[in-house]
Amino acid sequence: MVTVTNSPAAARQNPRRWWALAALVASLLVLGFDMTILNVALPTMAEQLGASTGEQQWMADAYVVVLAALMLPAGLLGDRFGRRRMLMTGLGIFLAGSLIGTLVDDVSLVVVARAVMGAGAALVMPLALAVLPALFGPGERTRAIGIVSAASALGAPLGPIVGGWLLDHFWWGSIFLINVPMVATSLAACLFLLPETRDPAAPAVDVVSTALTVAGLGALVYGIIEAPVRGWGDPLVLGVLTGAILLLAGLVLRERRMTRPMLDMTLLRDRAFFLNTMAATLVMFVLSGLLFALPPYLQAVLGHDAFGTGVRLLPLMGGLLIAAKGAEPVVRRFGARAVISSGLAVLAFAAILGSRTELDSGYGLTALWLSVAGLGFGFAVVPSMDAALGALPVERAGSGSGLLMTVRQVGSALGIALLGSLLAGAYTDRLDTGGLPVPAADAAGDSVVAAHGVADRLGDGGLVDAANSAYVHGMGLVLLVSGVAALVTSLLVAALLPRTDGTAADTPDLGKASVDARQ
Repeated sequence: MVTVTNSPAAARQNPRRWWALAALVASLLVLGFDMTILNVALPTMAEQLGASTGEQQWMADAYVVVLAALMLPAGLLGDRFGRRRMLMTGLGIFLAGSLIGTLVDDVSLVVVARAVMGAGAALVMPLALAVLPALFGPGERTRAIGIVSAASALGAPLGPIVGGWLLDHFWWGSIFLINVPMVATSLAACLFLLPETRDPAAPAVDVVSTALTVAGLGALVYGIIEAPVRGWGDPLVLGVLTGAILLLAGLVLRERRMTRPMLDMTLLRDRAFFLNTMAATLVMFVLSGLLFALPPYLQAVLGHDAFGTGVRLLPLMGGLLIAAKGAEPVVRRFGARAVISSGLAVLAFAAILGSRTELDSGYGLTALWLSVAGLGFGFAVVPSMDAALGALPVERAGSGSGLLMTVRQVGSALGIALLGSLLAGAYTDRLDTGGLPVPAADAAGDSVVAAHGVADRLGDGGLVDAANSAYVHGMGLVLLVSGVAALVTSLLVAALLPRTDGTAADTPDLGKASVDARQ
């Protein structure tokens, strides 16, 4: 093990950099589809494990809560102990959680397994981004971030596809078992292909700040997840969100007094990093809302199974792959501000087009606006993340990318919670349950899927039509609000984001980083 100086030229000459990127892609791909793969298995698991609705929710949400709560301290751990080492540690923890999920037969242990997997993912996600500035120069980094973003996004539609196929052929534990060979392959690839980078001046991990971060972010995401179910005025939700605000305020006050804080407020004062992070987060807010509303429409209204639903989400990936490939030359020609603003405008157009969906529109319109949304998403999120990472000093890439990914994850949770509440309210208000018994009417009002179940039991075809119509109305409202949010963000980016000439002028001096590489 020797220490070499990592200059931009050296990074571009590193012959292993694209193979190292492949290792990161493999890591992020398995994490991406694991965020959605459980959804298709929940009905089977609920039947075999005797899980209640709340227990099913936590089997899915334990992963997200722990993931969001741990990403910020994970970046600091990577800075201090080595990003490759901690990334591989995260993969090992994720592998352990997958093995636990494969072997257990109790609801509480499944929740524990999902939480362990979330802890592992929290190390992998920010650190996979943190090593990119050490591997690639400014121009190549845009392409690399596009590939990484495509890998992360590909996981969402792959989850239902892989999960549906596994459930058709094996038992429910296979959705955890499939992770084992994939994570083992990623571990080997990271070991042999990825250089080690760290910040020699990184401080010791502050236990108090870490506890405040985990508790504050955990409470915030928990409150956001529970609010659509319990109601925003529920005492538990209000108490948890108030506690989250107090804990995070305490964290900020403590970090402002630290010489080298975990929550680096100087990064937030950097205009380029802050605004690009906000742009990427608002893109994720809109996209999360779109992907939350669409699967029930494809499954319940159009009648496709879980596997078919995943396949029909793939047009999003087509647009994203085009954008990921084309972002680098377009940013070089027009500058990041123009491309991000235009991408958000395209995303707004796609959402507003989708809001025109009617009960008899069919899948053709959905495929069209999904493809356009993929283009907009790619051209907005790839340059914004590249510019945010480019604003980071390389020695703080771990903590900075942890902050970036944490804010994005909270934005995704907010998108699901807020737009999900809007969808549920619009669906319930529009649904006509007159003439139904009170228990049946309450059940039908829970969701369009539940309404189909009630209609099947009662033999009431009119309820199916009413539920489908109400859901399409609610989905259209969510898409319209998402489109307006994306359009407003596009205008703010055009007005506020610093203008660049497309040559990554804000890129940090990579020569400051020292890299431990196996020779």
